[in-house]
Amino acid sequence: MSWGVDAVQGTLDELGTPLHEVTFVVFDLETTGGSPAEHAITEVGAVKVRGGEVLGEFATLVDPGGPIPPFISVLTGITDAMVTAAPRIESVLPAFLEFVSGCVLVAHNAGFDMGFIKAACAAHGYPPPRNPVLDTVDLARRVLTRDEIPNAKLGTLARFFRSPVEPIHRALHDARATVDVLHGLIARSGSFQVHTLEELQSFVRAPTPEQQRKRYLAEQVPHAPGVYLFEDARGEVLYIGKSGNLRNRVRSYFTASETRPRIREMIGIAERVRHVVCATALEAEVRELRLIGGAKPRYNRRSRFPEKVVWLKLTDEPFPRLSIVRELRDDRGTYLGPFSSQRAAEDARTALHEAIPLRQCTDRLSASGGRRACVLYEMGRCGAPCEGRLSPADYAVHVEQARRAMLTDAGAVYTAVLARMERLSVEQRYEEASVDRDRLASYIRTAARMQRLSALTRIPHLVAASPAFDGGWDVHVIRHGRLCAAGVLPRGAHPTPFVESLVAAAETVIPGPGPIHAASAEETECILRWLESPGVRLVEVEGDWALPVHGAARLRERIEQAYRGLESRPSREGRPLR
Repeated sequence: MSWGVDAVQGTLDELGTPLHEVTFVVFDLETTGGSPAEHAITEVGAVKVRGGEVLGEFATLVDPGGPIPPFISVLTGITDAMVTAAPRIESVLPAFLEFVSGCVLVAHNAGFDMGFIKAACAAHGYPPPRNPVLDTVDLARRVLTRDEIPNAKLGTLARFFRSPVEPIHRALHDARATVDVLHGLIARSGSFQVHTLEELQSFVRAPTPEQQRKRYLAEQVPHAPGVYLFEDARGEVLYIGKSGNLRNRVRSYFTASETRPRIREMIGIAERVRHVVCATALEAEVRELRLIGGAKPRYNRRSRFPEKVVWLKLTDEPFPRLSIVRELRDDRGTYLGPFSSQRAAEDARTALHEAIPLRQCTDRLSASGGRRACVLYEMGRCGAPCEGRLSPADYAVHVEQARRAMLTDAGAVYTAVLARMERLSVEQRYEEASVDRDRLASYIRTAARMQRLSALTRIPHLVAASPAFDGGWDVHVIRHGRLCAAGVLPRGAHPTPFVESLVAAAETVIPGPGPIHAASAEETECILRWLESPGVRLVEVEGDWALPVHGAARLRERIEQAYRGLESRPSREGRPLR
């Protein structure tokens, strides 16, 4: 049969657009925060490149229509005065959309930047860009290994590819650094036989041959909530995870949706998947944390070392001080934590010292003193109890202020550190202000977290239930913040005998010292998230469940509102390679 047209064998170039012929626009935004719904763009920077040659640049400050939070000014150096005469986004947007027309958009964690661009388009009546989008974070995870770089942050990649431009959180500057990263990643992808735009797009998403070959490992996993454990041929646990549907989750590891290099590496080693079926999703989440803490699988990043947290302790002695410790003891000390690192605890301690003149020396002092005062006395930062200039009773006033700041009222520390930050910002000493910002955030976040957790750990016995998918109820017994029993009450069954039976079989908990004394902080946080989810009902509660009125929780929201722009940066700059 003849179709009237001669078949023609196309050239290889006709199978796709060669990368050296693609016009890329690498762009970056600075914003007042991390949410497009709540925050605004303050700067746009973009570089147009093709074949390694810069064709043009686009850069402008943007008036966000409101004040820039001090924390964001500290991060970017962009102040209210700088954007006063800048155009609004509705004036900038048409020129930017024209600049990127017909090009492939590139950004480092493109979801962040594209979210703001799409929100601006929607707010001002423009259709969202239809340009292909390439994310250098995703590409970095595909072509680089964790042995080469510890994470996919823009600064890390710029140093790895020897970019002469160091990212500084200014839009055009960071876009230029991203251009060098893009060129380095494209060069690397050539070793994977990627030469066209179409190949590059599919390369980022394609499953490896090893993933395809091992799909059979998911065949024996049931459709049920629980925990799954990837093991090698010797039975060593490589990775532990949890899911409300074990079969679907394990299957996803063998598809294109799994792009993390370290997990793809793990798949290549794994020879079996063991599973533990749990009664409820909460039990699965808690069991996952306990198993990870016990087995410490090498491919799990989080929760492997719950025992390595540190605490800030207000000691119990004639002239107490703030000490960083790794162990909670029943010694009448007051504790704040847990902190994930020594540095975080030191930051919080410095924030407390900014507001409260506790002694900072490590010597044990008697009530009569007997030592020479240090320079902190001359600076007015310590009352010199070491020289006997401050009686134990007078010093006890400061101790009570510190105890209150740790347990119930963070206002004094917040006010003192924020005042210092504002003074430094006025003097344009942004680097010093950023250090204080991190110290304040470490203190407020940890105090709010501890107060929230300890409110639950003080409760000796609690039973709560939430609606299950099949019309029954997921029921949990919680004691001192620890999950002690889990079960599913069938639809239509009488709750009283079921709850009584579950309580009778529940684990007995003997509380230890400190504010979080029966489980890891992560486990208690899992339980709190479940208790706060819609539909949960309290069945039995012994004791009071309440947060301090003047606690750190009310200040944490202020911190997060101002800090959200910075907090979105680790995500935007790239999470650690997995």
